[in-house]
Amino acid sequence: MTEIIPITTKLEKESIHLDLDVRREIKRLAELLAETAPGLLDEPRWLAAARDVSCDLPATLRAALRNFSADSGQAGVLQIHGLPVGSLPPTPTRRESVERWATVPASALVLCAMVLGEVVGFKGEMCGALVHNVVPVPGEERSQSNAGSVNLEMHTENAFHPHRPDFVALSCLRQDLDGEAGLRIASLRRAIGLLSIEQREILAEPRFRTDPPPSFNGSGVAVAHGAISGAPEDPDAQVDFHATTPLDAGAKRAMTALREALEAVVDTVYFAPGDLAIVDNRVALHGRTPFSPRYDGHDRWLHRVFIHIDSRRSRVRRNGGGHVVS
Repeated sequence: MTEIIPITTKLEKESIHLDLDVRREIKRLAELLAETAPGLLDEPRWLAAARDVSCDLPATLRAALRNFSADSGQAGVLQIHGLPVGSLPPTPTRRESVERWATVPASALVLCAMVLGEVVGFKGEMCGALVHNVVPVPGEERSQSNAGSVNLEMHTENAFHPHRPDFVALSCLRQDLDGEAGLRIASLRRAIGLLSIEQREILAEPRFRTDPPPSFNGSGVAVAHGAISGAPEDPDAQVDFHATTPLDAGAKRAMTALREALEAVVDTVYFAPGDLAIVDNRVALHGRTPFSPRYDGHDRWLHRVFIHIDSRRSRVRRNGGGHVVS
């Protein structure tokens, strides 16, 4: 049997602290974009303007984003500190909260995302909106979703979907007052060496099924798939430990081993306002630690966007060639 040797990439997670001049220029560009007509995040003309303005981001930031898109490293995450936030309204408290207007923090997030690829939404999720508000919602505390505040299981974003995001970008507008909520990230590149050859072979076989969430209303179909796929030495992940079901006893044992390997290499990121974390959804899973929301207008508030590097591959599922995937 051929030995599988994991690839060696960047050893540490990337963390970039923007200097004052760079921060000022990003803020200027985000304000310019926020004032660009029609000022709607999901409108094609505004998105075209965002694509153009992203080319004017400071060279140091563009280089970091471009290099990350080529190689997301062993950790599979890029952290950037110092994006503009400004004054904020109270944290939203309603389920499926989204941003429609081009605020400065939302514009800054989209500018960074546009360097990596194209921002996309999913028809069955948040009504196809491109910028989501990740906020706790009263009554949803135990929900395995962005609205919950219990431990969120490690997962590949939209693991059931054939056109799941390549990257998931999360920017912090407001952290929870107690500092309890952390973004948990576990890289398959770090975990793969902890699995046996037999376990990896089982995980690569179509012996798993991931059910779409109810919000997708049948737009996702659960089919058998591998929990990992691609190059044996550097595979992609496709698993959600809340929604993925192993289809036999051997698959269940292998999935348990995968969970344990990922837990052994997990990192936890604690946000401050202006922080951005970009997760490579192909090689890293993410989740969240539990926290205690107060529903007083000062709870944790993140913006989230999904990014495709090659939007052409999802063209068949994007009506009119727009940014929403069915």
